Amino acid sequence: MQRNSNDEKQGRVRVELKYCEHCGGLFVRECGTGVVYCNTCQPKVADLPVPKKRPSYVKLPVRRPALVDEYEVEIKSEEVDVEALDLEAVGGVA
Repeated sequence: MQRNSNDEKQGRVRVELKYCEHCGGLFVRECGTGVVYCNTCQPKVADLPVPKKRPSYVKLPVRRPALVDEYEVEIKSEEVDVEALDLEAVGGVA
């Protein structure tokens, strides 16, 4: 966002609507500030203890892949009677 030089000369301040990340209420803050809590919640959040360890990325547990020895599927066209298979849909609409 760019500031207009006329705004600075006239003492105007741009503001934006923001929701409080603690209570979810709406409040107005000056553009470009990093305020994420409303005036009511700032003292409450300041009293909370500082986390000892910064949370790292989440690592999901992964099992080892299953080992399958000599896994082969052989389909011989001689074993399957293709003409005996009824592959037509039975009265349904897709």
